[in-house]
Amino acid sequence: MSRPQVGVCFDRSFPPSAITEFTERLEAGGLDQLWVIEDCFYTTAVALAATALARTHRLAVGLGIMPAVARNPAITAMEIATLANLAPGRVLAGIGHGVQEWMEQMGARTASPLTTLDEVITVVRRLLHGETVSFRGQEVRLDAVALEQPPSKVPPVLAGVRGPRSMALAGRVADGVVLAEGAGAEYVRRAREQAGDPEGFRISCFTALSIEHERTSAYRWMAPVVAGWLTSPNPAIDAHPHGAELRERFAEGGVEALVSMPREWWLQLGAIGTFDDAVEHILSLAEAGAHDVALFPCPELQFARVQLDDAVRLQAAVAGAHA
Repeated sequence: MSRPQVGVCFDRSFPPSAITEFTERLEAGGLDQLWVIEDCFYTTAVALAATALARTHRLAVGLGIMPAVARNPAITAMEIATLANLAPGRVLAGIGHGVQEWMEQMGARTASPLTTLDEVITVVRRLLHGETVSFRGQEVRLDAVALEQPPSKVPPVLAGVRGPRSMALAGRVADGVVLAEGAGAEYVRRAREQAGDPEGFRISCFTALSIEHERTSAYRWMAPVVAGWLTSPNPAIDAHPHGAELRERFAEGGVEALVSMPREWWLQLGAIGTFDDAVEHILSLAEAGAHDVALFPCPELQFARVQLDDAVRLQAAVAGAHA
């Protein structure tokens, strides 16, 4: 097990001006990564990433996640290449299906999200590698397109996906995957298996962060969030060793029943509980095959600022465990 890269996610609801504070504190604290979140209709990942890269010298920045149909793939490749040339070796590019309701709202919904993602990731990667691309697919059409300034160091293009068919697609066409919050060690293992575990395949995990001196306080804070994960299809919950029991508990007792779940159940859901619990969760993800672990703080900025100190301590503890 190699040491995972530890980072923090910049929540979609944070004001763009807060990106400077986040990047500078993370870089000063020794964190490895910052992931900027692009959800409709909040802030764009590319603008935030460019600002973060310009304010730092070492911090890697991940794009999480650019919807495949929100931009023409040639423009997506241009934007990724520009960032990669501004900061060689410090960019991770996430591309996903996009929430289909949002895509419908802006007239960009595709008849086949799976095929579209396949085509977009395929041509974006080819363009980033300096190829001249002509392509006529179901959704993507390019005629002899080549980047004038392809990146000197090509960043990994990661698929932000969840289901088994999408994981299999990622294994064929992407450099890795980004797993959303709620993923535990078992889901990481299942994702690797579904992707075919190709050589060099990178797994980046977003994971919820909630550390308190008393576990129950952290559980109480996170229980409504977990309840949200349980109200819709969720492959991460399906892969949880006690997923069926977790759903049954919630159905019978609601949010309050989640608070009293066993510690082992919570360890599969996030960096939730005491500081030592959070360290154990991160290490378990790494042992299962995760290369990057990005901690998702509270969406309320005043609390997230405090949690940046928790993230710095966690990175140091994880590094110490691998010393």
